[in-house]
Amino acid sequence: MNKEFIQAISDLEKEKQISKDVLIEAIESALVSAYKKNYGTSQNVRVNIDRETGDIDVFMRMEIVEDEDFYDDMTQITIEEAREIDYRYEVGDAVEYQVTPRDFGRIAAQTAKQVVVQRIREAERGMIFDTFITRQGEIMTGQLQRISNDTMFVSIGRTEGILAGTEQVPGETYKIN
Repeated sequence: MNKEFIQAISDLEKEKQISKDVLIEAIESALVSAYKKNYGTSQNVRVNIDRETGDIDVFMRMEIVEDEDFYDDMTQITIEEAREIDYRYEVGDAVEYQVTPRDFGRIAAQTAKQVVVQRIREAERGMIFDTFITRQGEIMTGQLQRISNDTMFVSIGRTEGILAGTEQVPGETYKIN
């Protein structure tokens, strides 16, 4: 599955022209959102995806506190429990250990999907914006896609431009395509 996962990321990188790092970061944050939604917690969770193998690790982070200051077993661990893991831990340190989510529910999976799709759209929008912001004020050529009242929608590469009626040459006629 991991080889297929890395291959899918590479395919998406080529198709959408979005860097692999941006895609993997989007998936990591989506998995964090899904974990929190599935387990209904505000735990400090971190997801790490190995860029070469595709292995996914989920880590939970807990703050080490004194026994009398302990009040939240989801975000804190007592100094005694921490020293059972490693004797060098001190109060104020953080323990990070791997957790394996057994069953992501349908809602958590849908949340992860929505976050990934949203991040991909944001990255695409940012790339298109960066491409065209430097061309502001230039005359460009495009293909007329549709006309709505006096507004025309023109395809200019990977995006669509709008030509308002006030910006059109008076007396010219336009045909689709």
